[in-house]
Amino acid sequence: MKAEGGRRKENVATARSLFTRHSSLAFVLGAAAVAGYAPFYLFPLPVLALAGLLYFWSQAPTARAAAVTGFSFGLGLFLFGVSWIYVSLHDFGAMPMPVAAATTLLFCAFLALFPAAVGYICVRAPLTPIARWTLLAPALWTLVEWTRSWIFTGFPWLGIGYSQIPVSPLAGYAPLVGIHGITLATAATAGLLVCGWLSIAGKAEGKTQLLSFILHPSAFILIAIWVAGFGLKQVTWTQPVGAPLNVSLLQGNVPQDMKWRADRVQATLDTYLTLVRQSTSPLVILPETALPLFLEQVPPEYLDALAAHARENRGDILVGVPLRQADGKKYFNSVISYGTAPTQGYRKSHLVPFGEFIPLRPVLGWIVTALSIPLQDFSRGGENQRPLAIAGQRVAVNVCYEDVFGEEIIRQLPEATLLVNVSNVAWFGRSLAPRQHLQISQARALETGRYLLRATNTGITGVIAPDGKVVAAAPEFTMTTVTHRVQGYGGATPYVRWGNYAALGICLALIAAAALIGRRSNRSAV
Repeated sequence: MKAEGGRRKENVATARSLFTRHSSLAFVLGAAAVAGYAPFYLFPLPVLALAGLLYFWSQAPTARAAAVTGFSFGLGLFLFGVSWIYVSLHDFGAMPMPVAAATTLLFCAFLALFPAAVGYICVRAPLTPIARWTLLAPALWTLVEWTRSWIFTGFPWLGIGYSQIPVSPLAGYAPLVGIHGITLATAATAGLLVCGWLSIAGKAEGKTQLLSFILHPSAFILIAIWVAGFGLKQVTWTQPVGAPLNVSLLQGNVPQDMKWRADRVQATLDTYLTLVRQSTSPLVILPETALPLFLEQVPPEYLDALAAHARENRGDILVGVPLRQADGKKYFNSVISYGTAPTQGYRKSHLVPFGEFIPLRPVLGWIVTALSIPLQDFSRGGENQRPLAIAGQRVAVNVCYEDVFGEEIIRQLPEATLLVNVSNVAWFGRSLAPRQHLQISQARALETGRYLLRATNTGITGVIAPDGKVVAAAPEFTMTTVTHRVQGYGGATPYVRWGNYAALGICLALIAAAALIGRRSNRSAV
């Protein structure tokens, strides 16, 4: 009896040691996965990192242990991947360093709860390894990321699908099932790797083990997923509409800490007027809030000069400027057009919490006093605004963070022929944020089969082709103009027609299949 008790204690100690090691390694895997995103684009890394996490879950002694391991993975991923939140809070938001650091840590810890939930459910579910890792885990991971894209207004940053944009074969699924469909394919790849490994582990060694893995059914399904993705990349989903045109995207490079200073306003206005006058394109685009004044405060002769230059080029200019209602009660983050076409506008609809509005103001209003952010209480524009008819095109405008939400971008399609994103990511300094945001924009171009034009204050300003590739870009933190010839496109990709419903429907079908397999397995066991 003593010997049996000793062995039991030894087994418990071994399990605890293994659990601690796996949790630590999961943190490292999460951190390493960041290299799969822009600016590194090492797209196999997140696949392998996720496969490693699923393997650790397969060895977890309890569902709670799996949740902790998932939390560790998420903490590594988000601490290293979105640490630029600290930059915006402390460097530009003037939040005290300890408060900014604690806020960033808490935010990353909240995001880490999502992979923790997947681990808990997967290990707790009474399923066979095949059903658990090839059906349930990919579906849950995708659904949890989708949930993260809308809960509390949404933060889909570092969704695993974005790591495959634009060069991975899995990027071919973007026009079909969107970024969440790519997430599903990525997670399914990781699950198939783990399932194949678990099936042959301990049954063969050396070359025999490798051959057994290659010949395992999961390997054939995995190859089919990637080959199909590559094939889909060769499909053209949209068609050219109208004549090509030159576009000029202006990057004023106005430092964020000087952007709203009263003594710098005239210098900023002069910068953009100079850049505008240097352009001969029929479509000129200025960044988000390029003019640091409410529209009614901008000198009329300045706006007349912009409009006159646009008319000289037989085109139009898009200007990012805050717009205040006549009664002064509401103001909007807006883009206004001037030129040959009648003046039109777009008002930002999806606002950034704490950056553009304060949620639960009675409870969280104290944050206003902790941050030095101008215009903290924007109002929302309408959800169903239509494209602007300018420069012979139908232009769907979105502002900064809005292009993170693919299901919102497609609201203006298939009517729109071009996509335009105006941004000011100077809030995040010389961090990963601008390049990660560029990669997100690449996904939107792929999903919709259209050119996406990005005009930013400090970078990255550039032109993204319908295949998701950046065909022209400006260096960050330089005052410059990107001029490129683009083509309008018409038609609708399957994603434009279906939105996220297709990917979500597949996820629900996989969960139903896993439940059915689990039920049959339980019956046969009885």
